[in-house]
Amino acid sequence: MGFWKRIIINTILFVAIAGFFQSSFHVANVWIALLASFVLAILNAAIKPFLVLLSLPITLITLGLFSIVINGFMLQMTSYVVGRANFGFSSFGMAVLVSVLMSLANVIVSNFFANSGANGE
Repeated sequence: MGFWKRIIINTILFVAIAGFFQSSFHVANVWIALLASFVLAILNAAIKPFLVLLSLPITLITLGLFSIVINGFMLQMTSYVVGRANFGFSSFGMAVLVSVLMSLANVIVSNFFANSGANGE
């Protein structure tokens, strides 16, 4: 899936998840969600590979489950860059939960786009 498609999908997911968890996850508006999606993409490209490499031993011990914690940390870093008043979580656990929900939704959406492209639609 293309870069801009993923940015738009993450923006929609941020707004939807923030609407569902109103007391625990805050997104000021759609433009902040778009900015947060872009910042998350930049952080995932620049910093996440180093974090994955540094945490490789614990990731292997936990059979890959530690990557969920890394994704939550990336969302917390995104919150720090964008500003907690505009895009924030009530706790680290909430950031991890949002990262799990976003990962699941991205898998579903990616499979949808992959299948629709294979059918010639």
